[in-house]
Amino acid sequence: MIIGVPKEADAGETRAAMIPANATRLLALGATVQIEMGAMGGSGFPDDAFTSAGVRFIEGRQKLLESSDIVLRVRKPSVEEVAWMKAGAIQISFLDPFKETELVAKLAASRISAFSLEMLPRITRAQKMDALTSQANLAGYVAVILGASHSSKIFPMMMTAAGTISPGRVFVIGAGVAGLQAIATAKRLGARVDAFDTRPVVEEQVRSLGARFVKIDIGEIGQTKEGYAKPLSEEQLQKQREGMKKVCAESDVVITTALVFGRRAPVIVTKEMVAAMKPGSVIVDLAIESGGNVEGGELGKVVERNGVKIVGLVNLPGQVPVHASQVYSTNLTNFIEEFWDKEQKRFVLKPEDEIVQGCLVTHAGEICNPKLKPKS
Repeated sequence: MIIGVPKEADAGETRAAMIPANATRLLALGATVQIEMGAMGGSGFPDDAFTSAGVRFIEGRQKLLESSDIVLRVRKPSVEEVAWMKAGAIQISFLDPFKETELVAKLAASRISAFSLEMLPRITRAQKMDALTSQANLAGYVAVILGASHSSKIFPMMMTAAGTISPGRVFVIGAGVAGLQAIATAKRLGARVDAFDTRPVVEEQVRSLGARFVKIDIGEIGQTKEGYAKPLSEEQLQKQREGMKKVCAESDVVITTALVFGRRAPVIVTKEMVAAMKPGSVIVDLAIESGGNVEGGELGKVVERNGVKIVGLVNLPGQVPVHASQVYSTNLTNFIEEFWDKEQKRFVLKPEDEIVQGCLVTHAGEICNPKLKPKS
């Protein structure tokens, strides 16, 4: 089978879907690996590192897609280029399928077997393939670095001849993968860290990282079987905002990480909460690409509201593309190895497998995922 890696079409995408070490693993399975010229800039490796591993480079995107049995990407393909892919080909990437209804329909009509990595089930066997988690982990780290770089204060406490500098205060909203990494990174930099999550079950994890868990009574709430926080009612959101307003006002950096897959991100920090914060404070909104958690934030920009900077930069894992490419490429390679038949030397799609059932979006000319099937 031929595994193809096209160049990422998004102008701001710095990550790559392959690194030489993982190309070697795929070649050892008996696959052929081909990459579009210019696609590997973000991987941190020069082209000759790939050619030395046995990869061949293809000039021309259409030529690569027409000849590939499996296509690996970071971002979703365009609707137009789906027509270049061969019927029966396998597409593996982030797809954002709930928003990309036209793309999903086109993939089905073109008989492409498309896997959406966002929908990978959260089971033990799938952890090594969990690209959403690996990228969120890096996003949490980058969020703290951005917060520190835009802050008018330092994070660590310092004892100086001119007096003592108090530690900076960081408030992390959401203790999922990104939030926990943000807590850990802020603590390493010496900040005093507070954190809040709607799921009381994560309090122990927050405290184990040295942060204070902020308790706000918003009524009954829990998490989905995948481990995500359940959506809040508007009344619960209002109680949450009231409880967080004081903590935000005392904080130098606030990091918001609240995302609900397939839905617009909830507004967590209102304009009133921003106005109550100290001039020179910073808010980093990790949910900006899904609508944003912060009122007044702007997609792809750093804006100032009442003296408070709101960082709405996109693709935070892409700020550290070498390591983001490394872990993402490894997730993809683990995915392929899981379903690779060594005797046949090919990827075998198993419709009855729990992982396949969770993240296979289109197959055999149909939208096969029940969450995405059009309602009759």
